[in-house]
Amino acid sequence: MRKIQVVIAERTREAKDIVRLVLRSPNTEVLPSFTAGAHIDLFLPNGLTRQYSLINDCAEADRYEVAVSKAAVSRGGSACVHDTLNVGGVIEVSEPRNNFSLQPGHDRFQFVAGGIGITPILSMIRYCESRSWRWRLLYLARSRECAAFCDELGAYGEDRVRFHFDDAAGRLFDFADPSFIVEPRVPIYCCGPAPVMNAVGEFSSRHPENPAYFEWFSPPAVVEPKAASGFEIKLNRSGTLLHVPENKSILEVLEEHGYELSCSCREGMCGTCETNVIDGVPDHRDYVLSGNERAVGRTMMICVSRAKSAVLVLDI
Repeated sequence: MRKIQVVIAERTREAKDIVRLVLRSPNTEVLPSFTAGAHIDLFLPNGLTRQYSLINDCAEADRYEVAVSKAAVSRGGSACVHDTLNVGGVIEVSEPRNNFSLQPGHDRFQFVAGGIGITPILSMIRYCESRSWRWRLLYLARSRECAAFCDELGAYGEDRVRFHFDDAAGRLFDFADPSFIVEPRVPIYCCGPAPVMNAVGEFSSRHPENPAYFEWFSPPAVVEPKAASGFEIKLNRSGTLLHVPENKSILEVLEEHGYELSCSCREGMCGTCETNVIDGVPDHRDYVLSGNERAVGRTMMICVSRAKSAVLVLDI
């Protein structure tokens, strides 16, 4: 993974416990391009690597913008961003990757954002605006003070942007409410906490004419892990055969044998460890690949996914 050095050019408070960072090349060089919905890795000073969605217009090649919410119980990533990254500081980031891109064939979209899940949606909205595509947004948050970019989004008008603040409404949003209407054949793009994602998934299952696409920030807690069993992997480039036991991932086994492979989240969330499958049937356990990509089975996330066949032949 190529690392890019950037300088923190701006830092602003966008809402309670949410900061926006503007990252630029120290030499004012053009940064690698990205598409709406993409994210980058931040290689933080404390040694952690965290993924954050790009919120700016993908036509802007002079900067990357991210917005980071400080988690109430931070594992060290968001706390490091809030406490140590200041204007003038230099950090390294990855090239942009996109596991949440707008699918072709549509010019109308329904967006649903929960809390900091607004970040990838912002870039999508800006992309739609640049092409005069129709879109609507449902933005859910605990309170207005916790919701970033409200003024900017509110300027698009009530016919396109609907806010729901739990404290003002006195309840969580109900996706079964008749007021939530999505036009037929309009896809839904959703990012937010697991309860919001699950509710949107249930809505889409009741309305199959509205396919839903998701960006997960963390694995859904409601999903029970599948029972694991051992299997073999064959490395196509060397012919090496390795055993993957029940209690280890493919990635861990490869690392134990001296292979240095790109990885980041180790939870099937970011797509960094995506590996081509030459032969065999993967048991997909990630949150990145589409249903069609899973069915084809030509690629997999080796940090979490396993094998349904006795042997997997990998392009390593």
